[in-house]
Amino acid sequence: MALGMRHRYSNYFSSLQFVADLLIINIAFLGALWLRFVIVAKSALPVSELHYTIFWLVYNLIWIILVLVLKPYRFLRHSFNLNELMSRFFQVAALHLALVIAFWVFVKGYYFSRGHLVLATGLLFFLGVGWRIIATYLVKKYRLSGYNRRNYIIVGYGELSDAVKNYYDMSPDIGYVFKGYFDKHSIVPFVKAWHHNLAVLEEFIMDERIDHIYCCQPYLDNQDIQAIIQLGEKHKIKVMLQIDFRGFLTNEATLEYHDYIPVINISTKAFSNVRTEVLKRTFDLVFSLTVVTLGSPVFIIMAVLVKFTSKGPVFFLQERSGRWGEPFKIIKFRSMVPDSDKIAQKHSMGDHDKRITKFGRFMRKTRLDELPQFFNVIAGDMSIVGPRPLARYDVEMLMKESPTKFKRILTIKPGITSIGQVKVGYADNAQESVRRLNYDLLYVDNPSLRTDLWLIARTVLLVFQKKGR
Repeated sequence: MALGMRHRYSNYFSSLQFVADLLIINIAFLGALWLRFVIVAKSALPVSELHYTIFWLVYNLIWIILVLVLKPYRFLRHSFNLNELMSRFFQVAALHLALVIAFWVFVKGYYFSRGHLVLATGLLFFLGVGWRIIATYLVKKYRLSGYNRRNYIIVGYGELSDAVKNYYDMSPDIGYVFKGYFDKHSIVPFVKAWHHNLAVLEEFIMDERIDHIYCCQPYLDNQDIQAIIQLGEKHKIKVMLQIDFRGFLTNEATLEYHDYIPVINISTKAFSNVRTEVLKRTFDLVFSLTVVTLGSPVFIIMAVLVKFTSKGPVFFLQERSGRWGEPFKIIKFRSMVPDSDKIAQKHSMGDHDKRITKFGRFMRKTRLDELPQFFNVIAGDMSIVGPRPLARYDVEMLMKESPTKFKRILTIKPGITSIGQVKVGYADNAQESVRRLNYDLLYVDNPSLRTDLWLIARTVLLVFQKKGR
């Protein structure tokens, strides 16, 4: 049996997903008809009526066209997970619903039941989500039980080589089995030497039924890599080339072809996609204007309480470091006594700081002192989600403690909330500031609207739980 044929059944997985979804949309369509007309209206099923028969066909046709255009069933083995399955399903299902409604409008289908469409959509989402949860669970259990595995080796040993092995060791549900390191010479006992002799590799590949070869480029020359690729072609084995991206791994990289020359384009800014940056700014503006407009009574109440519970101004203005280090004035409800930076240390000492007023302590617990920062967002100095904007003394401290990481923080706008703010809160010392910085770097590496929504939800939860620091 050829090596490339051992996993032939994996090729049918996309077809299986398509058939499952096609079955589900028909169950949803007919099930909704039965519920709407037989159970609720106590009448006969209208499937014999021509307009419902046409609607049934169009309902299926729209789904099939979307599948052909969007290709939602094409997955790499590494990306087959519940989040990715759900994301693609919701995308197709939402577009399917929109096009079905568009069809109704086009044919002026006033005779179609809106209740039926609501029920069909509900059933489609319920069944579609349900089978995906079951499928991912079964696939993971199947692989963890020792089936549907992929054997791989790494050719070229060094510090970078461990990254691939560590990834698969941390994700056993992917089903990759490590069979060994190979290098030109045996550097350490667990590394096999192949001495530029392809026969050694070929024999091992045949004996251990290897599916994938990872070539660690820094430790191999071009002739070695070309020989291994030819070996992979001969035995129908996938060959992956691992490039040394250390130092700029967190930047977005895309492969481009300038004529026949492959060029790796390294992004030099956090939002390399203009559409993503425009979307984020639009979301920030719409969300902030909504909060300021609908929340104006809360703003007024907070201002009155700040004014009458302690002496001093309502708002606290302080210079903070923005994107690329540009200074701006941050606006907050005052939670400390006036001129607090002249009374004691500049850095807040958290709950034990005597400069915090009684009402200020409540505001900090609920994060309500941050509300005026929505005006900073509208002005363009801040975003809703982003690393916390730091005062000058915090900037000096982080430049001393972790200068490289801090400079990366400056590549995007600071935000009202962040991963660091949710996980750490107000930083009382250098260690906590660095810890919060490390959390915020997670967002800098992967900013997205989905992450923004998740962090906003977490922040709102902290407000109601009064767990802010």
